Amino acid sequence: MEKLTVLYEDNQIVVVIKPQNIPTQSDSSKDVDMLSMVKAYVKEKYNKEGEAFIGLVHRLDRPTGGVMVFARNSKSAKRLTEQFQNHTTEKVYYAVTNGVLRYKKDTLINYLEKNEKENMVKVVPMGVSGAKKAELVYEELENNGKESLVKIQILTGRSHQIRVQMANIGFPLYGDNKYGKDKSVATKNLGLWAGKLSFIHPVTKEKMVFMAMPDTTKLPWKNFNMEKYFVR
Repeated sequence: MEKLTVLYEDNQIVVVIKPQNIPTQSDSSKDVDMLSMVKAYVKEKYNKEGEAFIGLVHRLDRPTGGVMVFARNSKSAKRLTEQFQNHTTEKVYYAVTNGVLRYKKDTLINYLEKNEKENMVKVVPMGVSGAKKAELVYEELENNGKESLVKIQILTGRSHQIRVQMANIGFPLYGDNKYGKDKSVATKNLGLWAGKLSFIHPVTKEKMVFMAMPDTTKLPWKNFNMEKYFVR
């Protein structure tokens, strides 16, 4: 089990860093998951009898790492879930694309349809039954002639959204052999990281802002000067 990295905790919330390639919650793989790790952490630290309550209020796809918040009671879980559902939180991702982007800044609006059986998402025309609107804003921060480091703010929270929308414009993410067919890259790390999360504390109503860098000793992050983008 990976050691849990806790950025902040109080009696209402726990903010942690999710490593890449760990599921948010238990799935068919039976691999260790973040929800179980946070429950085990709280149970051990506070000597709780039985299973500790931890509320899952948002998700990150398994290959994506970064900042996550969990609730420590049902009241906080309800209030945080409402923020994520109403898109009043701020989620900033950092991605590395294959290729140098044509446009340095753009807004992407697509309609996405998910095949639950295959766990695949595709772009479809507006009006297709079951399709959901997906919107994001991206900005290229730098490129090395072969890849681009991109800052992305998602305005909707759809499954595989960033991966699908970037692949749809011809710039799939580094290491993505699901949507980009990037089989030439010998890495287990997808070029996608949830680097910043801000929300309103469910009880104090204070604005909380958390940032965390990916592992800059590993590809693709070590190809870029990540530190300069994480200065408060």
